[in-house]
Amino acid sequence: MPLSFRRASLASLGLAFGLSALCLSPLMAQETAPAQPDAAAPAAPAAPVDPNAVIATVNGEKLTEADLQLAEGELSQQFAQLPPEQRRAAALSAAIEIRVMAKKAVDSGLDKDADFQRRMAFLQARALHGEVVEKEVVDKVTDAEVRARYDQEIANTPPVNEIHARHILVKTKEEAEAIIKQLDGGADFQKLANEHTSDPSGKTNGGDLGWFGPGQMVPEFDKAALALDVGKYSKEPVQSQFGWHVIKVEDKRAKQPPAFDDVKDQAKQAVIRDKYFAMVKDLRAAAKVEIPDEKLKKAIDALEGSK
Repeated sequence: MPLSFRRASLASLGLAFGLSALCLSPLMAQETAPAQPDAAAPAAPAAPVDPNAVIATVNGEKLTEADLQLAEGELSQQFAQLPPEQRRAAALSAAIEIRVMAKKAVDSGLDKDADFQRRMAFLQARALHGEVVEKEVVDKVTDAEVRARYDQEIANTPPVNEIHARHILVKTKEEAEAIIKQLDGGADFQKLANEHTSDPSGKTNGGDLGWFGPGQMVPEFDKAALALDVGKYSKEPVQSQFGWHVIKVEDKRAKQPPAFDDVKDQAKQAVIRDKYFAMVKDLRAAAKVEIPDEKLKKAIDALEGSK
């Protein structure tokens, strides 16, 4: 199961509330769209924001800039359809609605409900889980660890050869055999491809397929092409689901690994994943976990063993 390292979203915590600010119609958004700024005017640097600055009070309770930023972040998916200049107001409106509805819930005693308290205990635990992952795993990953993981993956990846090939695709075996006979007589492969191939992309480039590696073509084609030496063509027609092929290999080379900058994000995620599972393994080993249901316990053991 893929891991998500974001903090638990308010929108996903089962809280039901009406965000009237999100009911703004697309027409209103269009009518209030700002004029395009002068391209020649430099953008002014954003002023630093005091997270403790009070931007509203709700029933005497302060609502700060930090609270607003939290609302914007937690409800970002709901605000995505709004133009940027409306998102701050929508976030404030949502935060106010949440506060007044929460007060009504407390006044009604809903916070004392057993089901609610169980849900809140779970949500608190999940949020704390996210904090541990972020502070103790994600934030502690170093550039050196990411580079080491990249180097490890490259070292563990067996070398792969790519080939540059051309082909002539025809409908029948007899047509392919006739083309091979012409090649045996010294005919030019590219000229024959332009004249005879039924592959539309190959009619103007001599059947050129470019560079490809194992597994990128259908199995029959793949096997035949990889078996050919450079400069050689197939002496027997090769059948695939598309028809009959005559294949020529122009060149071969060792496939170059992806550059570090192109895959460093994937490498970082791999480091995070390994660190996370290592932490979970240690904590689970130190924890006293009892599961009375033997069938459920076996299922849990099997699940844990597969990680």
